[in-house]
Amino acid sequence: MDHFDVTIIGAGPVGLFGSFYAGMRGMKTLLLDSLPEPGGQLSALYPEKFVYDMPGFPKILARDLARDMTEQGTRFAPTERYGEKVEHLVKTEEGFQVQTDHGVHETRTVVICAGAGAFSPKLLEVDGIEDYHGRGLHYFVKNKSQFEGKRLLIIGGGDSALDWAQNLEPLAKHITLIHRRDSFRANEESVDWLMNRSQVETHLHWELRRLSGEPHLREAHIYNNHTQEEKTLEVDACLINIGFHASIGPIREWGLELEGGSILVNTHMESSIPGVYSAGDICTYDGKIKLIATGVGEVCIAVNYAKRFIDPKAKVFPGHSSGMDMF
Repeated sequence: MDHFDVTIIGAGPVGLFGSFYAGMRGMKTLLLDSLPEPGGQLSALYPEKFVYDMPGFPKILARDLARDMTEQGTRFAPTERYGEKVEHLVKTEEGFQVQTDHGVHETRTVVICAGAGAFSPKLLEVDGIEDYHGRGLHYFVKNKSQFEGKRLLIIGGGDSALDWAQNLEPLAKHITLIHRRDSFRANEESVDWLMNRSQVETHLHWELRRLSGEPHLREAHIYNNHTQEEKTLEVDACLINIGFHASIGPIREWGLELEGGSILVNTHMESSIPGVYSAGDICTYDGKIKLIATGVGEVCIAVNYAKRFIDPKAKVFPGHSSGMDMF
């Protein structure tokens, strides 16, 4: 059985940067993720969306950011295990056992970068709607080209719904967006674009009653939840963005101090269990802001303190990469 200096749970952007930093500190690293490929939500949820708030990139497709961060995160050849779900974390004399559905890994420290945990889209509760899976109904966008020249209905009023409206407007023949309220839960700039600068047909206080069409989606029947007025839209596709369910699953049973669904950490990004650290959306502390840019900074702190945990003589700050011989 391999013995690792650090096991990083989660191979999203934060975990990948943690893997890079651990390699830079000369740590033998295991990178684990339950998803079949690295990249986390960048790859699994919105690969075709642009990311605008990552330092150094005025804008970059999520899939390209995942690709570049994977290249960086695997630079020092960590052991990579994808499609492997962590079930138990057990304290041992030499550190920890990370027990997965594929086996057991021995490690001296652990850095948990599991994002929001396991996620699944919130399903719209409309009779018969699930019959249109694969026939025009979508909860995710893996490939924007599938909407080219299509009449698209987007349902939702949060960041994802408005982001996809903005991303798909140049491709789709026509976009209609409906939202059950008269206010949005999205970035102010996105709302301004939607209402004042876009060609998207927007209906507030409108909801979906049913979908119809054979064998493919052809019509969406919507209604105003104030007046009960009904309309029938000719559509080729329906994209539902009403949020996600997230669960940290077995992490709740590991004996960590939690606040809601988040791991409480101190200024060293260390949890209530010495030697177990956390970074990214899965952790919390006073003043926490959930951004990729924040998470990659947190994981640097976590990895550096994990290094000193296993080697008390090691400096917490290793110096700047521009002055290191390895580069």
